[in-house]
Amino acid sequence: MTESSSTSPAQRFDVILIGGGIMSTTLGALLKELQPEWEIALFEKLDQAGQESSDPWNNAGTGHTAYCELNYTPRGSDGAVSTAKAVGIAEQFHVSRQLWSHWVNNGTLGSPRTFINALPHISFVWGEKNSQYLRDRYEAMKAQPLFSHIQHSEDHEEIGSWAPLLTEGRDPQQQVAASKFDDGTDVDFGSLSRQLSSHLDASGVELHFGHEVTGLSRGTDGRWQVKVKDRSAGRKFSASARFVFVGAGGGALGLLQAAGIDEIKGFGGFPVSGQFLRVTDSAVAEKHHAKVYGLASVGAPPMSVPHLDTRFVEGRRSLMFGPYAGFSTNFLKSGSFLDLPLSVRPHNLLPMMQVGKDNTDLVTYLVKEVLKSSKKKVEELHRFYPQADGDQWELITAGQRVQVMKKNEDGKGVLQFGTELVAAGDGSIAGLLGASPGASTAPSIMLRLLERCFPAQVEGWKTKLEEMVPSYGRLLTDEPQLLSEIAASTNKTLQLDA
Repeated sequence: MTESSSTSPAQRFDVILIGGGIMSTTLGALLKELQPEWEIALFEKLDQAGQESSDPWNNAGTGHTAYCELNYTPRGSDGAVSTAKAVGIAEQFHVSRQLWSHWVNNGTLGSPRTFINALPHISFVWGEKNSQYLRDRYEAMKAQPLFSHIQHSEDHEEIGSWAPLLTEGRDPQQQVAASKFDDGTDVDFGSLSRQLSSHLDASGVELHFGHEVTGLSRGTDGRWQVKVKDRSAGRKFSASARFVFVGAGGGALGLLQAAGIDEIKGFGGFPVSGQFLRVTDSAVAEKHHAKVYGLASVGAPPMSVPHLDTRFVEGRRSLMFGPYAGFSTNFLKSGSFLDLPLSVRPHNLLPMMQVGKDNTDLVTYLVKEVLKSSKKKVEELHRFYPQADGDQWELITAGQRVQVMKKNEDGKGVLQFGTELVAAGDGSIAGLLGASPGASTAPSIMLRLLERCFPAQVEGWKTKLEEMVPSYGRLLTDEPQLLSEIAASTNKTLQLDA
């Protein structure tokens, strides 16, 4: 594994991966299995894989199956609760489980307990209006094969048996409602990234940590020229590749702009920072075994949905509550305050201004969050955990999230929540923008990238892809028997049924 300038990298590669998070390492592992003879290099600015958005304390780690995240099941203008987005995300997470199971079976990944743990997912609300919404959501989700095992209760005692901290000390007259899935998970994407990077290292991929990519340009031979700086030695050099993937989190926007591809025109980024309250006291953490998500405040972005989470990081159990949103012009936690102003271009200035004009409620919300005192933060915690002792909780800073700003079909700038794959017309370069559900759906996103950027090879890869992901090219919601078989198989391999 190369970590400094002591080893000079080869100049020409088939593939260059920029960033050492879950996206790049997933793509690298896929390509090494599909085309083991390809020469691949990975450049990561930090000292090891998975330290930015994939780090467990920078990432909610939900394992987004759309079980508990209420923003994935909005109530439409007709009053009905839509499950379409939730179904799509659940399908993608089943793909993740299948690929991870394949990699556990072939030794690419180690013990499942080092990166995934079984954990119930609960949605929790209070008040008549919110309780009615959750009731309607329950009925809508129960009708879907992917969610047919949902449970629902509006009884304090039963909800308390699911998650005691939610009801202990709560006014028994307060109307509450909760929905639960017993087969949820907690995922440490930092551990996943590091295990995959170790596998890449053993498979002959050149890993260069502490190396920052500073520029991208197209050479006259059609190859991409990648400018790199060795941060420890200050040495600069260039490498080239037939294909480049920009999996640099918030840093992807600037690099794709530098590449000058037409497909990035009109895109902008809106950074949102966050903080969490965390408790590691086992007496508290052991009393809560679930991920509990509520409803976001009016004007708050979906990533700011409050949640009280059990976390498993490096074998240690903790409890986390948040996030408390904030604003920073950095696009990465390790980035620069100039990231936002330097991302403004003539082609995205108007869309960004339109987004600002149309999202004054978001700006107001962020200002309030930045000014929120420690006492106010604990008061928010008390809404979920009435008997919480604020002195036991520490405030930690989470990762940066960069929401996508883009032109819609009418040419108007809109703020888009989600993950966006941007690829050049000829498929020679691609990058990823956006946030949640991001990491949880990395395998599906990377499979889509393969289809988009390697159309000539995909047909030949199909048999291998079906071995890696048995449901490849199929929808589990349309095949309940296949869904049952795959869920049972991945539960066993990933040790989620223990």
